[in-house]
Amino acid sequence: MAGQVKDREAFQRLSFLYQDPENQALARFYCHTERTIAKRLVLRRDPSVKRTLCRGCSSLLIPGLTCTQRQRRCKAQRWTVQTCLTCQRSQRFLNDPRHLLWGDRPEAQLGSQADPKPPQPLPNTAHRVPAHLPEEKVQPQSSNRQ
Repeated sequence: MAGQVKDREAFQRLSFLYQDPENQALARFYCHTERTIAKRLVLRRDPSVKRTLCRGCSSLLIPGLTCTQRQRRCKAQRWTVQTCLTCQRSQRFLNDPRHLLWGDRPEAQLGSQADPKPPQPLPNTAHRVPAHLPEEKVQPQSSNRQ
């Protein structure tokens, strides 16, 4: 096992609610419940899951059945535009093979956040004399006391 997952039961419940039932009204209810549970427990959902749910009516977006998908070009970039057939809300996603989501980048992973080298100590500036003040001659104190 890769390790303990916080709120494991909640993730299992969310996974169950994300299933694809035949009834669209039931699917919309399940997706709305899944979204409210994730918000209440402050859980991060996978971007692939978030892209298949309508933000307006919480219906499951299935291309050709509950949404339309079109490829658009704007300002020399390619976009995938999904439009929900229930509420007509559209979402745009960048369609660039070189584009990485933040969660997929190596620096976003918890295991790679540990620094291999220890932090460098700050220079001791408590005893330095600023350049604009003249340096005073200080006699070292002797450690022998009589």
